[in-house]
Amino acid sequence: MTTNDMKLVVVGASGRMGQAMIRVIQETDGVTLHAAISREGSAFIGQDAGELAGVGTLGVKVTSDPLKAFLDAEGVLDFTSPATSVEISTLAAQARIVHVIGTTGCSLDDEEKFKAAARHARIVKSGNMSLGVNLLGVLTAKAAKALPAAGWDIEVVEMHHKHKVDAPSGTALLLGEAAAHGRGIDLASQSVRVRDGHTGPRVAGTIGFATLRGGSIVGDHSVMLAGEGELVTLSHSARDRSIFARGAVAAALWARSQKPGHYSMLDVLGLSY
Repeated sequence: MTTNDMKLVVVGASGRMGQAMIRVIQETDGVTLHAAISREGSAFIGQDAGELAGVGTLGVKVTSDPLKAFLDAEGVLDFTSPATSVEISTLAAQARIVHVIGTTGCSLDDEEKFKAAARHARIVKSGNMSLGVNLLGVLTAKAAKALPAAGWDIEVVEMHHKHKVDAPSGTALLLGEAAAHGRGIDLASQSVRVRDGHTGPRVAGTIGFATLRGGSIVGDHSVMLAGEGELVTLSHSARDRSIFARGAVAAALWARSQKPGHYSMLDVLGLSY
């Protein structure tokens, strides 16, 4: 640790993503673990965060008190639940620090609260923090723009582990938004999330989603562009949660020097549609 290291707080420290972020912080130059938060009543409260994540003793005890954790912190990494992320964003705004949000399943009301917090905090929010997926989003937008809607149908297919609670995944929606951007359409009104029974023929120009759940799959996503007699498939497969943790840490370091505002991983990576 050096005096210039960015002091980061991990929320949801006892979860799989929380532990992955602790490990990545420990191995990344320029950052240090300042505090680790777990939900009140957790059996991990008081345990050393480094031991919890399997990287040895770090001298940082897991706490359930965010106010204590945020004292002198510069950024917070958060892959938790919508309600928790909204609460943390309010605290990040009060502290005027960086808040990196990887939480999915957020409502439109939640998103408005994040934008409100961004008046004082540096909010970086994305359905996926990996470089590969964000590049896939850019390629999806370009492909959707290049291939005419009259002859090409778009389907987003995703598979995750059996414990995931929201569907479609945040990444699938990110890719759907990219496709909609390329087509110049509104995803909310032009997407098909569920097909069951006698559905009739596919409505031209819509973007379809298929959701699969099972086993321990970290995250597989494909964007299928189906034309007459040909199929173009763009895909990404996540093999380890560390790719999301590395992206989150990179986002925090990038946002450290930015003005308060609401940013995405495209901003962090210098990519655009």
